[in-house]
Amino acid sequence: MTTAIIVAAGRSERMGSNIDKAFLSLGPRPVIAYSLMAFESCPDIDSIILVVRKDQLIAAQGVAKMFGCRKVGTIIAGGSCRQASVRNGIKACDPDTDIVCVHDAARPCVTAELISETVRTARRTGSGVAARKVTDTVKFVEHGQVVSSTLDRNKIWTVQTPQTFKFEILKKAFDAVDPADERITDEASAVELCGGTVHLVQSTTLNIKITVASDLQTVAKIMGI
Repeated sequence: MTTAIIVAAGRSERMGSNIDKAFLSLGPRPVIAYSLMAFESCPDIDSIILVVRKDQLIAAQGVAKMFGCRKVGTIIAGGSCRQASVRNGIKACDPDTDIVCVHDAARPCVTAELISETVRTARRTGSGVAARKVTDTVKFVEHGQVVSSTLDRNKIWTVQTPQTFKFEILKKAFDAVDPADERITDEASAVELCGGTVHLVQSTTLNIKITVASDLQTVAKIMGI
């Protein structure tokens, strides 16, 4: 069984005070609906766990129902940080789950095809994480705004979501890592810290994350809405 954990429980601090970006309008739908519909249409996903802020539980139920997301079996409240929210999602997974796919609701451009590719890679290797190779020249800055060195961009990737793993691998990693460890910025970093191997899946330039208000306009143009 493949279970998706869609995380939409952040505080969205860079969007403005107390604004929940997952429920902002993006064209005719709230941001969160696009990710839900992509996972709903993906044949490799059996069940969806939606993790939202406690004050958005009822709103999340309404969105899932309005857009016909029948795979949404569980809607739960997130934690104080992203790692805590994912941990809550892992605990809520069906016992029959063998593959778990974690996705940020703030990436509404995700496609069913990309989701499937991460699932197939995880089944084969244990992990499948959406990512892209860096094309810009990358500078390492140790202090202030003074360049310390130039990094080899051929060896640098930016990591996105979905991040998909065999369930036992991700659960073991989250059981082992310190919840307060600031190095754990995504699921892959938790697996890495536990000595696991993370395999990347080539993503598209369109799978951007909504972080600041202007990103809504950018995504709307990309999606043609």
